[in-house]
Amino acid sequence: MNKKYRKAIIAGNWKMNLLPTEVKPFAEGLRALLPKAKNCEVVLCVPFTHISPLRRSLKDSRIAIGAQDVSIHEKGAYTGEISAEMLSDMNTHYVIVGHSECRQYHGDTDFIVGQKAAAVLEKGMCPIICVGESLEQRERGLTMEHISYQVRAALSYIPVGKLRQCIIAYEPIWAIGTGKTATPEEAQEVCEGIRSVIRSQNGARAARSVSILYGGSMNAKNAKELLSMPDIDGGLIGGASLKTEEFAKIINAVSEVDGED
Repeated sequence: MNKKYRKAIIAGNWKMNLLPTEVKPFAEGLRALLPKAKNCEVVLCVPFTHISPLRRSLKDSRIAIGAQDVSIHEKGAYTGEISAEMLSDMNTHYVIVGHSECRQYHGDTDFIVGQKAAAVLEKGMCPIICVGESLEQRERGLTMEHISYQVRAALSYIPVGKLRQCIIAYEPIWAIGTGKTATPEEAQEVCEGIRSVIRSQNGARAARSVSILYGGSMNAKNAKELLSMPDIDGGLIGGASLKTEEFAKIINAVSEVDGED
């Protein structure tokens, strides 16, 4: 992490887990464990049905609320879709776009991801733009070629002046929910490469301002080592974010890394 230029962010992605009735006890449990230090932004990205109960449960808390996806459409005959304006009206601050599961199951292309990110920004929220390679792409040496294209395509929809409001999350597809994790050096290499892509396209100042998260099975055991890397500014946490003690330990790892600086 480099807090001189960027803030640390630990974002949980609940995916399709928990019930609305389970939100309050989870939130109460997490608040009791949450570190007092305010050295990083803590976010919970939850299903749309959970946003209102979570907001009520986190009242007067510094935990921010995020959504897991958004429509490219503003309004109209799009049954089942959730617009950026709807999310903004519910005081949502962050929105995940381009998660590999949305790309795989919902057909999100790199250009759709860019449109979603633009829609999120238009309503004053921050998009968490996910990129990542498959195992085959990594084994064939195509990791940065693939991820570079994903980043360039998404950011082509973003005005340079709003780039600092964007977050990039590097999630190697082969490490999501598998228990496999890129080594800190492997994760750093890709995150550094992502920053280089931003620098070449938008300049050094913009590249310094964008927080880049790692999202491939980060947990309490490996968080500190991953967060010690200069271009890894936080984590997008899946399964571990559903366990209050585990999630709190990951948040604590930010302070532990700070203590070494």
